[in-house]
Order: sequence, then structure tokens, then C-alpha cells
Amino acid sequence: MDESGSASEPSPGAGRSDRGSLRTRRRDRPVDERVEALKERVYATFTGLAIVLVQHENAEHLTATRATLTLLVGIVAITAAGLAADVIAHIVVHAELPRRHALGRMLRVAGSALASASVPLVLLVLAIAGVFELEGALRAASIVYLVTLGIIGYVAVRRTHVAWWEQLVALGLLVLLGLAVVVLQQLAHGH
Repeated sequence: MDESGSASEPSPGAGRSDRGSLRTRRRDRPVDERVEALKERVYATFTGLAIVLVQHENAEHLTATRATLTLLVGIVAITAAGLAADVIAHIVVHAELPRRHALGRMLRVAGSALASASVPLVLLVLAIAGVFELEGALRAASIVYLVTLGIIGYVAVRRTHVAWWEQLVALGLLVLLGLAVVVLQQLAHGH
């Protein structure tokens, strides 16, 4: 999009360089937008992890289609809740409806939450197609979610400017906090 908000035409021969320019555009976004997008992605990742863990415990009573739809609805619901919260907060703080630029930002942030479920949903769709057993697909999806959270935590700690042992302690605390969140979500689902 150009500054007027209308879609700009891709330049001739744009292929691979578009990928680099997309990364550049992401880095050019305001820091607070990147923080919000990452926060939403973490929320959605925890939500998705809780959903697949509960389903994994009950895999013998589920179909792959039901498991996939449950994950999809859960992620869409947490994304919609985040978007609604952003809109409401904007109205309260600015005393007006979000304009085009603010709404676009909110939608980009919400999109990052939806993106968190892409690989787990593909795994579950493959279970629908019979490529995987449902239990294996749910296990793989939970691993994807755990690895995602681990990478985010690792990158966060590595970016700090503290001694290596303080980074290790911080990472350990993040892991414990993450485990506490997963346990609480499991308890909330009665398991």
C-alpha cells in the first residue's frame, strides 16, 4: 500500500525480492505494533497448545475433523477477542472509532495470532486426509506449539544484555511460567 492507503502495483521482476521487502516492512512497523503482534501470537500459541493437549488426552473419542474444527474455532475465538479488546480500548482512549490506519494495524496484529495455528492446522488436516493418525497429529501439533514458545522465550532472553547465567535463570523462569499456564489451562478444562 502506498501512503494514500491504496494498493500499489508490484514492480516488474518482483519475485524473490518481495520476500525481503516484506521482512523489511515488518521491521519498519512501529515497535509497539510488533510487541502487540508478538503478544497476541503468544496468547494464541498457549491457547492452541491447551486445545491440542486436551484433545490428545481424548483422542480416542474424537474425529480428525472435529479436532481440526475445535482448534480452528478456538484460535479464531481468541483472535476475535483480542481484536474486540483492541477496538474497545481504542474507542475508550481516543473517544472515536478506529480509523483506517488504526484498524489496519489491529487487523495485522490479529492476523499474527491466526498465523500461530497454521502448522498445527495443517497437521490436523493431514490427519483428516488419512496421512497421520489423529493422536500423532495432535502430538506433533503440541510439539510445534512448545517449540514455538521455546524459541520465542529463547530469543527474548538472548536479546537481553545480562550475563549468560542471568539469561539461563530468566529462561528457566519463563519455562516455569509457561508450564504453570499450561497446567492452569488443563485444570480449567477439567483434566
